Amino acid sequence: MDTMMLQEKLVEKLLCPRTRTTRQKDKQYVGFATLPNQVHRKSVKKGFDFTLMVAGESGLGKSTLVNSLFLTDLYKDRKLLNAEERINQTVEITKHTVDIEEKGVKLKLTIVDTPGFGDAVNNNECWRPITDYIDQQFEQYFRDESGLNRKNILDNRVHCCLYFIPPFGHGLRPVDVEFMKALHEKVNIIPLISKADCLTPNEVKKLKDRVRDEIERFGIKVYQFPECDSDEEEEFKQMDKELKECTPFAVIGSNTVVEARGQRVRGRLYPWGIVEVENQSHCDFVKLRNMLIRSHMHDLKDVTCDVHYENYRAHCIQEMTSKLAQDNRTDSPLPLLPLPTPDVETERLIKMKDEEMCAIDFYIVIRTLVLFY
Repeated sequence: MDTMMLQEKLVEKLLCPRTRTTRQKDKQYVGFATLPNQVHRKSVKKGFDFTLMVAGESGLGKSTLVNSLFLTDLYKDRKLLNAEERINQTVEITKHTVDIEEKGVKLKLTIVDTPGFGDAVNNNECWRPITDYIDQQFEQYFRDESGLNRKNILDNRVHCCLYFIPPFGHGLRPVDVEFMKALHEKVNIIPLISKADCLTPNEVKKLKDRVRDEIERFGIKVYQFPECDSDEEEEFKQMDKELKECTPFAVIGSNTVVEARGQRVRGRLYPWGIVEVENQSHCDFVKLRNMLIRSHMHDLKDVTCDVHYENYRAHCIQEMTSKLAQDNRTDSPLPLLPLPTPDVETERLIKMKDEEMCAIDFYIVIRTLVLFY
């Protein structure tokens, strides 16, 4: 019997500190540490949206690259124009929207294409329809944001513009410079060297250096990668460093699957060998995809909202305020003659009306007190 009692006391002594420790932890735990999980659940349930614009002259592989980036076919119904139809073609804006889902996360992707850009003999202000479209999306968002029902606002603002630079020149052409200078205050521009398989590695390096120098010389503001925090992982810091050194990205796109070294890969088959789209020694496609989708998509949206849209919004408010002030000055000119002073009879009538109103108010108060008491 004594042995049983000793065993029970020993068990109580062993369990009591643990119980007290658990209870103390429960009292100290408030619960706001679950806020990131709540935000994650709400964001996943709502889904995400992203609008990507692609710009550049025809034949640079814009459609192929977009299909390669998102593993989808956005241009199923595209009609290729013949030479005669392309003579009178003007710059158009076409939208392709597709809903993509990956591991339960939904993304509404909108691709804004600009067929006809840079294809004419006279490309003077050929970027005007593009800048007008970006401003229209800002204006629509500003109207929705200023309205009464702001619960479900559709965000069609352009978050990023991939600008395709042809690989055949020796740097930026005048139309490239003017286009990027017209858009760099409105949208995040990411310059790309298209069809990099046309160049040798040495030629790619020289073209990149020249494009970077000309972007700096002409004062073009392309998308700037945010600085890494000190507590970021070393792997992310290294990836961010490689991305900064790699711009402008030299890319290749392909929707066909070929066999290389016993494996089926996406690439292009040439008489001298195979170019693999996802081989980082062949092109910067993987780096562009990682930057655009895996690491900096949210930052592109933040810069669009906090910088480009805020600049547009401040400009609109300033214009509205100045116009309102000008209208007030026009509608209410200063009187040329002094206003007539009221006579004695008018003052007497006003005083009588005031006394009547006071009497009515006093009567209402008395009636209210009688009813309630």
